Amino acid sequence: MSGGVEWALHCCVVLTSVEEPISSAKLAELHDVSSSYLAKQLQALSRAGLVRSAEGKAGGYILTREPASITVLDVVEAVDGPGRAFTCTEIRQRGPLATPPESCTAPCPIARVMIEADTAWREALRAISIADLVQDVASTSGPLAMGRVSAWLTTKQA
Repeated sequence: MSGGVEWALHCCVVLTSVEEPISSAKLAELHDVSSSYLAKQLQALSRAGLVRSAEGKAGGYILTREPASITVLDVVEAVDGPGRAFTCTEIRQRGPLATPPESCTAPCPIARVMIEADTAWREALRAISIADLVQDVASTSGPLAMGRVSAWLTTKQA
């Protein structure tokens, strides 16, 4: 999983605290990350329909749906794509003791385990929404944390 997923998730969480679009430069400043790097993650979220970008002086990014309807998996797949984390290359069919292809009638045990793990991981991420993360921020960072973020985003110049 790329580091961009973490930044994209943080942006989705903080965007729940505002009603107006926030610029990528302001979000980058808040997270102390390169503006160009963060812009790529925001563009991926926009292509996936999770955020909307608005042009102009008051432009920026805003969530397109309620936070409860955006899952962590939605964000992961927007940034890293929907492909599996593991790709079997049929190593068992290589080398001096290669298993003949006609003997490989089922996925190898390693591929099966990795596919099962990927499926469980995706199910776990599908079960957690951006709204769930916001609640967790409030319980771990204090009930005023999101309000402070909102105030900073809507008053501080980027």
